[in-house]
Amino acid sequence: MISPTRRKIGSRSGRAAQIARQLRQAIPEVRIELTHRSPWELLVATILSAQCTDQRVNQVTPALFQRYPTPQSLAMAEKADLEALIKPTGFYKSKAKNLLGCAQGVSTRFGGHVPNTMDELTSLPGVGRKTANVLLGGVFGKPGLVVDTHVKRMANRLALSRSQDPEQIERDLQAIYPEAEWTAMSQRLLLHGRYVCLARKPRCGACPLSDVCEWEGKITR
Repeated sequence: MISPTRRKIGSRSGRAAQIARQLRQAIPEVRIELTHRSPWELLVATILSAQCTDQRVNQVTPALFQRYPTPQSLAMAEKADLEALIKPTGFYKSKAKNLLGCAQGVSTRFGGHVPNTMDELTSLPGVGRKTANVLLGGVFGKPGLVVDTHVKRMANRLALSRSQDPEQIERDLQAIYPEAEWTAMSQRLLLHGRYVCLARKPRCGACPLSDVCEWEGKITR
């Protein structure tokens, strides 16, 4: 049955800490599921992952990186050739435009090296805060709180944020969790949303957060 009411469970900070502990137990090790060997490859893969599964991106990137292994080589690519390579990821025309602009920016402005600050990363075409945070936390060892569609859903269902705006959700989660936990916590929320708390058919019976979940749509037995 669908729970008709929202249960109040302790203080917000207490619930948040409990959520973090239980996610840590359920997902002790976190890793980015986009296959990459360098910051540049992760940057490209993350741009391609917009509105696309990581699995599909991982099927596309081997051929892409074989043909264009560096920012300099990709910056010289023909747009039509690039579009053909990345077409399976969807929205390939806009993604090709962003990848070309990003490659040119990395090549000319940053000497072929992916920058490692939020301001520099988001100055590149196709790179928003989500993508920048993936890079900061994933390869540069800096706190990076990623808010993608899964984290957005988790933040709302777990009453960690009431906003629908990714940047506000990022600020809300930053205010709740210590900076040292931003990267791992957002990755755990992402993975939990990807594999357990699904958008249409959440697997509530298999959820390690069931006892602290206050979502009205939670399926209870």
